[in-house]
Amino acid sequence: MNANFPIEDQKALTRVQGYLELEMPKEALSELKTFHETLRDSPIAVEMAIVVLIRLQRWKTAAARARKLCRLQPGLPAGFIHLAYCLHETGQTAAARETLLKGPSALHKEATYFYNLACYEAVLGDLDSARRHLARSISINKRFLEFARNDTDLAALHPELKA
Repeated sequence: MNANFPIEDQKALTRVQGYLELEMPKEALSELKTFHETLRDSPIAVEMAIVVLIRLQRWKTAAARARKLCRLQPGLPAGFIHLAYCLHETGQTAAARETLLKGPSALHKEATYFYNLACYEAVLGDLDSARRHLARSISINKRFLEFARNDTDLAALHPELKA
């Protein structure tokens, strides 16, 4: 985990990660509540909380934590990707798109950034832009082609994505 934390905090982080791997997000959330305040406000714990909340589909709470992660790590992609995803899931797709477009340049190295932009553009009706972003995503990580074939956000592009 993180050698900068006391051993008990490291164990708590490991337990949350274990619960997530076992698809037990409610237990992970309970474990998060045991964190000391210094750990709770660390970027790693904030991101873990976001992942747990997303798994529980608690979009607004996850978005609030993602905003915090954006403030804690403004030059890193994770908070912006999580925040945009939460916004999209609450029907705020245009805001999700803007969140990514206004995010740090480090996003431009992430396949997830381009994939999510493709999804948001497709939902918003700009299929040409969606195609470009999806192609970029796939060029970074080929696995995104398989994701795209099953993603309802990209349904308009499915005929073009056949095996």
